[in-house]
Amino acid sequence: MQDQELTQQIAGIAALDEPVRRDLYRYVVGRPHPVGRDEAAAAVGISRSLAAFHLDRLVEEDLLQTEFRRLSDRRGPGAGRPAKLYLRSSRQVEISLPPRSYELAARLFARTLDTLDDLAAIAELGEVAHEFGADVAARTLAASGQPPAPEARMRQAEDALAAAGYEPWMDDGGVIRLRNCPFHALAEEHRRLVCGMNLHLLEGVVEGLRLAGTEAILDPRPGLCCVALRPVQSRA
Repeated sequence: MQDQELTQQIAGIAALDEPVRRDLYRYVVGRPHPVGRDEAAAAVGISRSLAAFHLDRLVEEDLLQTEFRRLSDRRGPGAGRPAKLYLRSSRQVEISLPPRSYELAARLFARTLDTLDDLAAIAELGEVAHEFGADVAARTLAASGQPPAPEARMRQAEDALAAAGYEPWMDDGGVIRLRNCPFHALAEEHRRLVCGMNLHLLEGVVEGLRLAGTEAILDPRPGLCCVALRPVQSRA
């Protein structure tokens, strides 16, 4: 890692060392839609002006980005200015001392599988990912101390996915969608391979938690992970 890049990564992490700013960042990236200053301020219990200061600081560090949009259907004179809204940026902040490059190793492994186009090896990757997802589910169940009620298992699925970095939330249709793909950089270069691995992993989670009536599906949408968990009965 070059000195300039190291300095930028440290600055990005240091920007989150301030507790209020960190709470604002967590709130914004945890919402399924861009967030305005009033909403963010109310969520963390601070004034609008203080929220604006910290949000704009996060934009300066490229941890958040902004867009402008009217929050009502009013148009024309008297409609007011478009609101300034905040959402997660595409920047990835990561630092390791001493330097490590596990992502590079993962890219080489993925490139090898893609180059070989070995169906048996790809199928084996799917089986390993499925087993890993089932292990995640088993650890989640063990941590609960007792078999959960069926309605609690969906919450446990969300907790397990959150712990793995997927940032899940349930939409109005009862579908668990994932704001983040922990393998985003790999998926950009090896979409078929990584999205397939993701699908098998989450199928393992569904099976391990015994989520009857729920299935993992490929449902790629802009800004979201390619996999979602949905009620089986919603299948069109």
